[in-house]
Amino acid sequence: MANRVIADELKEIIDTTRADGVLDTFITAANQMVTEHLGSSGLSDDQLKEIERWLAAHLLASTLELQVKSEGAKDANISYQGQTGKGLDFTSYGQMVKMLDTTGTLAQVVGMKKASIYAVASFE
Repeated sequence: MANRVIADELKEIIDTTRADGVLDTFITAANQMVTEHLGSSGLSDDQLKEIERWLAAHLLASTLELQVKSEGAKDANISYQGQTGKGLDFTSYGQMVKMLDTTGTLAQVVGMKKASIYAVASFE
């Protein structure tokens, strides 16, 4: 499916100077997730578009455009928001995705942790 969102629409909610081609990468990733997990959810096209836009912003803010939590002038300290492993709660954009996705599907999918089991054949 074609992306529901274009770069200019993404720029309406996240402050970035990244080239449209870079933004399209994040939009495409968001589109694939929304289409795969919510495409048959019964949500309206408008709602899917908004979820895709905010998810693209979340992906961008999780990587290239980290959100500043605090700045300092002396010794040039900068602290960024978010904590790795928090899924959609990592950014305010992801938190908006959770609000817009009334099915709760993306929060569940992104928050999934894979379990691993290792068997020890012998202690000898």
